[in-house]
Order: sequence, then structure tokens, then C-alpha cells
Amino acid sequence: MPTTLGRAIHAQVLVWLQAGDPTIAQAIHSTQTSPISLSGLVGKRRKHGTQPDDEFYFRISLLDGDLLQPLLAGIDSWGTKPISLGNFPFVCRGVEALPGGHRQVQMGDYRLLEKTSPVSDDIFLEFQSPTAFKQGKRTIQPFPLPELVFGSLLRRWNAFAPEDLHFPQIEWQGMVSAFDLKTQVLRLEGGPQIGSVGWVRYRFPDAGQAHIASILAQYAFFAGVGYKTTMGMGQVQPALTT
Repeated sequence: MPTTLGRAIHAQVLVWLQAGDPTIAQAIHSTQTSPISLSGLVGKRRKHGTQPDDEFYFRISLLDGDLLQPLLAGIDSWGTKPISLGNFPFVCRGVEALPGGHRQVQMGDYRLLEKTSPVSDDIFLEFQSPTAFKQGKRTIQPFPLPELVFGSLLRRWNAFAPEDLHFPQIEWQGMVSAFDLKTQVLRLEGGPQIGSVGWVRYRFPDAGQAHIASILAQYAFFAGVGYKTTMGMGQVQPALTT
């Protein structure tokens, strides 16, 4: 089995959405800013090959709440038919959609995030899968600079949050105060992708930027950061430090 199945997972999720609502699935396929973020396949891989009873999961994060019903309807209509990821057959044993059922299941609301996110000028992000950013047409930046990370999150927030919650464009003045990163290759079906994994601590001396960055840091768990977040890249776990 391939080490990563990002493209196959993305294709399967679109198939489920297509079954639930063909119009929504087509709109997602053609949009430049995707309202979904996907993890890779998570689970223990044996050295001598996957066994029939091995269990794996992947996380589907929806940035538009209107997608939940058609997604669940599409999964339900699929029933117990096997799904094929990278020519390997899997059976979907269940879906965890409510917080508390699985550690990776969380539920948020744009207004709730905007009002209740704790504010700090010191923000810690853990990059759990390779994270990288496109700069120009051909350049890929694997280091998660503050303007790239929070610029990416701000664009996604403004794309899907209610209009009255949109943030203004910002020239970020944050800085990296500490980090422990390494580059890692994610071998997607379309070719290898290089990104950073590890953690970074950011500091924002401007109070207004610190407030917005604190909200976006909590949003990062849902949205992912950087490019190819629909293929398993840019998965982030936030924490505010004191």
C-alpha cells in the first residue's frame, strides 16, 4: 500500500458529495479555494504488509457547514460497498461526526471562533503533516513564515465566513520566536511534495494583529495551512502559549 493516498481520498470524498448533491460536488471541483481539508490515511502500518483486519481513518474538515448534510447523505447511500484507495480495497466501518466520539472530531462556528478564541501575542502551531506554500507560479516555500501561514488562513476565513466577520487585508508583522522543524517528502500520486513538519512559536507585537492571529490559529485545525490541504498536506494543531 502506498505511504500516502491523498489524491485517492480526495476523489472518494468528491464521489460521496456527488452522491449527496451533484451540484455542490461540481462547484467544489471547480473552485480555486476548496471548502474541504483532508488528512492523509492515519493508522499503524505493518512492516510486512497490511492485514485484512487493520484499521485506518482519515479526517474530513468542512469549512462550509452546508456541506455536512450532503456528505453524510452520500456516505449513507454508499452503504457497505468497499471503497478503493490506490487500488487497495477498504470497508467504511463508521463515521464519527460528533465531538467526543473521536479525538480528531471537533465542531466550530465562525461567530463562536471570532468571539471566544483566547487572545495571545504568543501562538504555537504544530504542523502535523508536510506544509508548504506556493510563491509565484513555480516557487515552493517549505518554511512556515508568519505572513504565509496567517495570510493563507485569512484568505480561507474570508472565503467562507459570513461577510460581516471578514478581516481586512493585513501586512503581517509577526515573527518566529522559536521552532523545531524538519522537511519531509509526501509522495502524492501526482509526484513528491516537500514540506515542513514540527512546531513553530510565533509572536505578534501588534495587539490588533495578535487578536486576529489568535482567531486564525484556532481556525487552522479546520482549514489546514498552505497548499494541497485537500491532499493531506498542511494539517495543523494549534495551541496558545502564556
